Amino acid sequence: MPGRRVNRRRRAPAFHYLPEGENGPAARRIPAAGPAAPLPRRPRYHAQVLRAILFDFNGVLVDDEPLHCRLIQRVLAEEGLALAEEEYFEEYAGLDDRGCFAALLARGGAAPDPTRVSRLAVRKSSYYREAIRRQGYPVPPAAVELVRAAADEGLMLGVVSGASRGEVREALLQAGLTASFKVTVTAEDVEAGKPDPEGYLRALDLLNSLPPLPERLLHPHEVLAIEDSRRGLAAAAAAGLVTLALSSGPGRARRGEADLRAPGMAALDLSRLRDAFPEPRDGRSS
Repeated sequence: MPGRRVNRRRRAPAFHYLPEGENGPAARRIPAAGPAAPLPRRPRYHAQVLRAILFDFNGVLVDDEPLHCRLIQRVLAEEGLALAEEEYFEEYAGLDDRGCFAALLARGGAAPDPTRVSRLAVRKSSYYREAIRRQGYPVPPAAVELVRAAADEGLMLGVVSGASRGEVREALLQAGLTASFKVTVTAEDVEAGKPDPEGYLRALDLLNSLPPLPERLLHPHEVLAIEDSRRGLAAAAAAGLVTLALSSGPGRARRGEADLRAPGMAALDLSRLRDAFPEPRDGRSS
């Protein structure tokens, strides 16, 4: 039965808890040295179960965040503005193009005129398509393996991204993953981008309402969101989902900003994700 837990002896080492610190509650990291720590008692539902995974797109399914940074810098330079790479990854990664340019213009004291913001976003999108035509979408093999393994085991899968629908569709087609995903929520589908939870809430609703319908209602605590930015993690957490942060590379989430952590997609293994999936937070039964 899809999503059903199989009782088995826990392998060690797979995950461990980081000590609590100033950045928030403990999170688990992949991989870990030493024996695996016990799972926390998050007293909400009696069973631990992973039934669906929602993937961010840029920086998760497609390793293109450095490219986005360079192209935003290029567009800004054409406008006589500058943006440091560190500043981009710290402050603006995770925003869609329009949100990013609006925030950058406001930072420089300019009014984020919608027409100008749209013009900058369209120019940057044109540069991005040109780059992708030359080199293709940089889809990590580890992402392809995880998606296929999850789909083979009957998990429901989706994409929640501030990228355009066309970009997501083309990347999944290139990687041969289109049929693996039940839902895609992109920039055209929401009014508010991340960190607003609208995209994740919409994806959860679609997972429950689009055929094939799940055997029972899918709850937020049964859904894992894989993100690489602080804004994305905040959006998923606000929707009540379990969050996993990819912590490698510039601008990645800090300790305590996710339920689970991994250094990159290559560290993710579906059976280990199932083992480490945390129990929900209150005393109700599913």
